[in-house]
Amino acid sequence: MYLEILLLSFQVSIIATLMNIIPALSVGWLLVKRKTPLNFVLDLLVSLPLALPPVIIGFFLLIILSNSSPLGQLSQIIFGKDIVFTWFAAAIASSVVSFPLMVRSVMVGIADVDVRLEQCARILGAGAWRVFFTITLPLAYRGILAGLLIGFVRAFSEFGATVVVAGSISGSTETLPVAIYGRILTGKDGEVFELIGISILFAVITLLIHNWLMNKYNYGFDRN
Repeated sequence: MYLEILLLSFQVSIIATLMNIIPALSVGWLLVKRKTPLNFVLDLLVSLPLALPPVIIGFFLLIILSNSSPLGQLSQIIFGKDIVFTWFAAAIASSVVSFPLMVRSVMVGIADVDVRLEQCARILGAGAWRVFFTITLPLAYRGILAGLLIGFVRAFSEFGATVVVAGSISGSTETLPVAIYGRILTGKDGEVFELIGISILFAVITLLIHNWLMNKYNYGFDRN
């Protein structure tokens, strides 16, 4: 009965997470490894979606992605249709809202990598890219995986920005949170509780995995 809604929610969340991987790794690495005065501004911009109401983010995305904007016009040229009120608009909104959480977890993972190992690799002639891919990334992988997971969960549960920029179109943009809201408005309490149960079950499972990754990452050396 709810398969279409769940599949769309997973589709939106997966695309949102994939869009965030490279930016989250890049920004997380810069904030940890490059201490400059601009870090304060970058950190502020990264954290802003956490402080703003999601509906504001959705409003600005609506302006940025509208058919009168450069992105909207580019979409018309390439795809022949608008971005807004599509599942891809929902994915963009979800990626913006979940991005700060991904960056924070990536930062934790990278910050816990022993700097001496990276320095030894540089002394032996490894460049910055090689150090990142052969030392930093493998040692920080649990924090990065935790970031991907928490970002995916946040994208899956996003409502405020999504409903503004993508709307609630059955079979097209009706993700799980949007479906719950729609059924609340129409008084379908039975379906509301069923969808809430699915949402809670998914959230508990993913958060347990996330906490296991972070705890094992942070305390794994003490257990050996």
